[in-house]
Amino acid sequence: MRTSVFLNFVFLNIYKHKNRHFAIFIFSILIVFISGSTLFIKDSLQNSLFKTLENHSDFVVKNAFNKDIKLEMIEKLQTIRGISNIKQRVYGQYKFISEDIYFTIIGTSDKNLDKNSIIIGNGVKKLLNKYQYYKEFTIGNKSFNIQDSLQKNENLIANDLIIMDINLAKNILQIENSYATDIIFDVKNELERANIKEKVLKIDSNLKVLEKSEIKKSYENIFNYKGGFFLTLFIVVIFTLNLIIFQVYSQISSNEKKQIAILKALGFSIKDIIKLKLVENFIISFMAFIIGIIFAYIFVFILHAPVLKYIFIGFSNLQNDFLINSYFKISSIFTLFLFFMIPYLSAVLIPTWKTSAINPFESLKW
Repeated sequence: MRTSVFLNFVFLNIYKHKNRHFAIFIFSILIVFISGSTLFIKDSLQNSLFKTLENHSDFVVKNAFNKDIKLEMIEKLQTIRGISNIKQRVYGQYKFISEDIYFTIIGTSDKNLDKNSIIIGNGVKKLLNKYQYYKEFTIGNKSFNIQDSLQKNENLIANDLIIMDINLAKNILQIENSYATDIIFDVKNELERANIKEKVLKIDSNLKVLEKSEIKKSYENIFNYKGGFFLTLFIVVIFTLNLIIFQVYSQISSNEKKQIAILKALGFSIKDIIKLKLVENFIISFMAFIIGIIFAYIFVFILHAPVLKYIFIGFSNLQNDFLINSYFKISSIFTLFLFFMIPYLSAVLIPTWKTSAINPFESLKW
């Protein structure tokens, strides 16, 4: 059979049955749009967080009972060969009573930050501007100059931050000078990391040592859990769509029976008719997939996924208008394509095969 003749029949069928295809086409676009948006958000946020973690220290040492850790631990860590860049960290929550909102205070030893000044996150800045704290803000009994604010593209991790001198942070968070929230350090030799972790744990049984890879894995599990919820929803919806498609193609009209009989009379085999229907539905489903993915891309990377993005990071009473970077995995789109197309075409195959097996002489009697 000539390809041009075959394609003419395909597009003629699509036009002739446009009313039947339209509802399925729109529903398919909606499924791909929601699923694609979810995958885009997951891939982008996960990539942004992982990039941030790459700049973090290799290990975090904490008190196993979530208490502050003694600074004398730094001297003990310095005795272990292979450990470098040992630093204390100070951070904690500060309640902004006017709005019943918590800010995250981080202490720093950065000499570029004036002792009486703070650097604030974009979300903190918006809230303080609301109360006309444009240049100064009082925390506890101490008045600070607002030196600078962080960029909007850092909102994902820095929206609620207040960065200040480490000693002042200890005072506000009621941490003794000889203590810190935790201690961080690096181990350049990756092969030694497991061994060094064991040595640190032997120093004190009350220690908890977290490796950067473990923190990364915990974030990955969170994203996979939330992405898995949408995947489950996608499977349920695609199953429903397949049932609809199966029912639609199982209900064959007398005109369609006549059409099949005519096609057989023209020399079409059962294989040709099945191929005709599969190609017809492949074109429809493929177009629905492309349109759904384009809409998802616009929604996530241009409109920055209003409402939907907060499902992944959690809703907060401190508004976080973070931006979603244009990053996604090609493998995610390919996986979605297979999960969408294969069930779709499978739902068409069985009723099409039954229909194509109709005796042409009986069909023409109609």
